[in-house]
Amino acid sequence: MGLTRRDWLRAAGALGAAGLAGCTGTGGPDGGGRRTAAPGTGDTTATATPGTPPPTADRSLYLGHAVDHVDENLVSGGVPKDGIPSIDDPTFAAAGETPVADGDPVFGVARNGEAKAYPQYILVHHEIVNDTVGGDPVAVTYCPLTGTAQGFERGETTFGVSGRLVNSNLTMYDRGTDTWWPQVLATGVRGPLRGETLEEFRVVWTTWKQWRSAHPDTQVLTEDTGYTRRYGDDPYGDYNPRAGYYDDGRTLFSPLVTDDRAHPKRVVLGTRTTEGALTFDEPTLLDERVLTGDVAGTEYVAVADAALSTGYVYANPDGLTVTAEDGGYRVDGGTHAADALPLDRSLAFDGMWFAWAGFYPGVGYVR
Repeated sequence: MGLTRRDWLRAAGALGAAGLAGCTGTGGPDGGGRRTAAPGTGDTTATATPGTPPPTADRSLYLGHAVDHVDENLVSGGVPKDGIPSIDDPTFAAAGETPVADGDPVFGVARNGEAKAYPQYILVHHEIVNDTVGGDPVAVTYCPLTGTAQGFERGETTFGVSGRLVNSNLTMYDRGTDTWWPQVLATGVRGPLRGETLEEFRVVWTTWKQWRSAHPDTQVLTEDTGYTRRYGDDPYGDYNPRAGYYDDGRTLFSPLVTDDRAHPKRVVLGTRTTEGALTFDEPTLLDERVLTGDVAGTEYVAVADAALSTGYVYANPDGLTVTAEDGGYRVDGGTHAADALPLDRSLAFDGMWFAWAGFYPGVGYVR
């Protein structure tokens, strides 16, 4: 690929003038021509209450590096804070009213009876959507450089793009306390909530066709974001089919640690607990359907969901036998769907191998 992040940032900066005009003029989210919510969808604008922190977990996730080391390795991504604008007033269309191609990647969220899809081609220009799903205030986030899509509870605040990266990964900040949060780590590394862990939820990376088939009533994020961007023109490459940065062996920033056990952009399904981290080779998982590994002596099992081309990870401390069969997985005498095994599910998400290997040196890699 001939375009570097710097090239992209330069182009984005040029577009930013138009986008900023949109923010402050009559057509922007703060202007006199403020967009109104679609009929029946209610007011979707996400707002932040000053001083209010995002929800944090009552346990800390394992980190492969000391917080100080992560903080010291934050680098400028070439844009200022909020130079890549989050979407704070998202609008949605019905599944039949979108130009998204069947094979294009989307990031799906289903909770409390509501399903939404966030197309990758839109999020590559924003990285964060502050939204409400199933009545809950959430942030759906995407880092194009590490290929990670993750969800966070946001409470009465919103998240923005800090303009900093670590291990090529998006570093968010919350607008309530201005704490900085590398996305993959979900841990504060600078600011009042340093060392705290965000509350997360699963975001499914799949294709539009697969998500729509699984959730026919889904809504899909539209290009009506309040910003002027060249949606459909991905500065990094393409996912349908995979090309450019998403396929080659280069990274735009030096990883914290390099690990040559796999191609840097190989997609792995990773999980982390309080004790450690573990990755499963996703193409292998989709082919073999069941893979097992361990974290600090506890067995973990990954199962494939062919309908969405994804997988789920469960703690299996008693070593129950999990086998694939027609219609699901056999566990403890019953057959269960991939996302509903009678085991404790460990949050997992897709990512590029170099990102997992860099954040968690020596991480287990099951393939």
